[in-house]
Amino acid sequence: MDTKALEKHFNVIAEQGDAFRARQRGFHSQVQGYFRFHVQAGMRVLEVGCAHGDLLASLNPSRGVGIDLSRKMVERAQQKHNQPNLEFKVGNLETFESEEQFDVIILDYLVGYLPDVHTCIANLRRMCHARTRVHIVSLNHVWLPLMKLARGLRLTSPQPQSNWLSSKDIQNILELNGFEVVSSATEQILPFRVPLLAPFCNSFLVRLPLFRHFGMSTTAVARPMMLPKIEGEISCSVVVPARNESGNIRAALERIPTLGKQTEVIFVEGNSVDDTWEVIQREVAAYEGPHRVQYLQQPGKGKWDAVFAGFAVAKGDVLVIQDGDLTAPPEDLPKFYEAIASGNCEFANGCRLVYPMESQAMRFLNLLGNKFFATALSFVLGQPIKDSLCGTKMLLRADYVRLLQRIEVLGDFDPFGDFNLLFGSAMLDLRIRDILVRYRDRTYGDTNISRFRHGWILLRMTWFGLRKIRFFSLR
Repeated sequence: MDTKALEKHFNVIAEQGDAFRARQRGFHSQVQGYFRFHVQAGMRVLEVGCAHGDLLASLNPSRGVGIDLSRKMVERAQQKHNQPNLEFKVGNLETFESEEQFDVIILDYLVGYLPDVHTCIANLRRMCHARTRVHIVSLNHVWLPLMKLARGLRLTSPQPQSNWLSSKDIQNILELNGFEVVSSATEQILPFRVPLLAPFCNSFLVRLPLFRHFGMSTTAVARPMMLPKIEGEISCSVVVPARNESGNIRAALERIPTLGKQTEVIFVEGNSVDDTWEVIQREVAAYEGPHRVQYLQQPGKGKWDAVFAGFAVAKGDVLVIQDGDLTAPPEDLPKFYEAIASGNCEFANGCRLVYPMESQAMRFLNLLGNKFFATALSFVLGQPIKDSLCGTKMLLRADYVRLLQRIEVLGDFDPFGDFNLLFGSAMLDLRIRDILVRYRDRTYGDTNISRFRHGWILLRMTWFGLRKIRFFSLR
């Protein structure tokens, strides 16, 4: 169907479609819930194919722009949502021009009607910055027979001819135009408002093997492949939590490489029972190397408290954790930095479970536990990770600031920090990638980890993530 025919069709729907929209209240409410989970209030949002503007208005953007091919749709949107933060325009994505860049771009049930999908997706690039997320929601074609039945029963409005695009087709078009798919899924096995049953089907059942292929809506979250901005004098801040690690302080200073323009090393001493605090002060005073170095004592307990304290004073554009035991070698940090600085990933997660380990690096039960938690966390996050508990993790400071705001809804549940950082990155739709590291034996002291006590805490946190993010998500 050509552009003029589409405009004519949706002009008719704008005037006569209220009855159909009333019958689809449950469906539209579920779609809004999906986007409210992914799009935080206060973002700059562009919705292409905005229809009456209900979705855009529900997201409470600081700046919301809706464009639609149908003039009558735009008029309805302007009448319904006459708000200073919202603007609705008549426009065609193939030819739409804007000097603005948006945090979020939404194509909700639109790609099926685009006359030239390649040109339209390519046109989005100009409106993206490095952290823009493009959300594409479309019909799962498994539902085509049911949709025909629904139209026959007048549960949905008449639809024009549409493109036949599978999830793989959409991914292919995005990649050809400089985007990477961060995550994809199906949503809404039951697109109706049915108390108890709809939440069970749409939050739990649709996540399970087999059932996850039968959601009515297919979703793709994509990001533009662009270089992040790393412009400060200090390129990278390396936070070293150190509890009972006095024998490793000098080695850390000697072995941490220069990352970018300049590297800052921040030791955070954590209630040690040995002389770690005194050794840190002595070694930093004697240090004459290339790094800027500072140190502090953490105010509370636990590794997350130490990381939080270190990141709070860090001045680098990039933040990384280097465990004080040095079992994940500092010499691997340039791999993490290159992955972040190149834009190939947005959260670099260390993985110890590929290369052969030294004999005492990890006990067998610890290895099994790490593999279990990595598998469980991959399901929770919607992105594959092989090692969720490696201490080395890197991200941009700007993303960390956003992450702290995002995980406020989760509360104080993680004393270690690994899950906070992974959950927060997934909730921001950051691209998470594993960076392979070699895992070494300890050369000083004993581990601060209790296998069974801490394993039970990790198990509870995994279940928490399943409930809050994957199954009964905060939508």
